[in-house]
Amino acid sequence: MIVSLEEVKEYLRVEGTEEDALLTGFIAAAQTLCMDITRITETAAFDGLDSSAKTAVLFAVAYLYEHREEADHHELILTLRALLFGVRQEGF
Repeated sequence: MIVSLEEVKEYLRVEGTEEDALLTGFIAAAQTLCMDITRITETAAFDGLDSSAKTAVLFAVAYLYEHREEADHHELILTLRALLFGVRQEGF
């Protein structure tokens, strides 16, 4: 994973362990979403990208965490595409 649970908790300013399972799920979902947007299929290749990929995953986790009830996934995907535009592969 390009970000760790500890990094996400620091980014979100979450203390304690009560939400660790939820955040771990959000990290996996966010990384998968970002990998799909960049058209990168291998985790190691994605993890080796520049800081924009890490920022995108942190943003996606924060968005999913803050908007659990009313997430607008279309808005999220558009923002992630903008963040990841520079590292997006031309095709699969």
